Amino acid sequence: MSETIEQLTAHNLARAEYEAVRGGAGAGLFDLSTRGRIEVSGAEAVQFLNGLVTNDMKALAAGAWMYAALPNVQGRLLALARVLRPTAAETFLFETEAATRERVHQSLARFTLAGDFRVRELTDETVQLSVQGAQASAIIERALGREAAQLERLRAAAVTWREHALTVARATDTSEDGFELIGSREACAELRAALVAAGAQSCGADALEVLRVEAGLPRYGVDMTETNVVSESVPADAISYTKGCYVGQEIIARIHWRGHVAKKLAGLLFADDAVPAPGALIATADGKEIGRITSAVFSPRLGRAVALGYVKYDYLAPETEVRVGDEARRARVAELPLVRGSWWA
Repeated sequence: MSETIEQLTAHNLARAEYEAVRGGAGAGLFDLSTRGRIEVSGAEAVQFLNGLVTNDMKALAAGAWMYAALPNVQGRLLALARVLRPTAAETFLFETEAATRERVHQSLARFTLAGDFRVRELTDETVQLSVQGAQASAIIERALGREAAQLERLRAAAVTWREHALTVARATDTSEDGFELIGSREACAELRAALVAAGAQSCGADALEVLRVEAGLPRYGVDMTETNVVSESVPADAISYTKGCYVGQEIIARIHWRGHVAKKLAGLLFADDAVPAPGALIATADGKEIGRITSAVFSPRLGRAVALGYVKYDYLAPETEVRVGDEARRARVAELPLVRGSWWA
């Protein structure tokens, strides 16, 4: 009985945290400090980085951020990162998942002896907090001031708060409006307390996982791995097809200019609330295998099970009927994100 009570308590807590983010009346506060943060600087940083990542570093303006992938020579995905340029300096902050932190660091650091190109691992000396929800801007204004709150989407800035240096980026992890805050470990407790006092509700990993899948955001090692061609799983705006050569560029560009990838990450909406297991096969009504589930959750907003999975190109059209798993459960293909929150308003 005690285990059942604990499970029920955990479920109710995660639901309350979910509603804090998705409900529209507030925002959630997530500690994302386990994610990797790697600083790159130097007069030749842009030149070196342009040969390593899929996006155009020359196009990243001061005070902005963008997605970029690190591919291998076969055009397959080593890591996906947000690249922040909070000031006009030739200094960039790579923010990536914990699973790809070491890979990003090693991929960048091996070029530090080749020129004016410096790489500094910041993960252990910094924290990363994320405020997500329709009221995120109001909470940031109460806690940090108007300058930070008025930051536009896809923008980043260096902000001084109570003598602490912070990097602030307006970005979503949930399909809701949001802000990423990166600062020293010394600032963490004070910053967290200020955000909670301003109205943010502390949230955990269970709520974030549901929000992530609804938002259609892939997770490395779960929804994307080194077996995936970059363009199968990363956001379209993470890849430049005009900037010139970089590692894996020939293969990625060839696929693009010839038409399309063989499969792509897509959403699935089920008719009921039973959550399928990761790895479940996706098939047509007549049993032809066309893909596989990677992540699945119950969506409180949609009132049904939802999933991410790879689907062959010919079956990617929204509303395409499919069958999933040994039970041949009915589902239909859907565009991502599955839930379009306040970020898309």
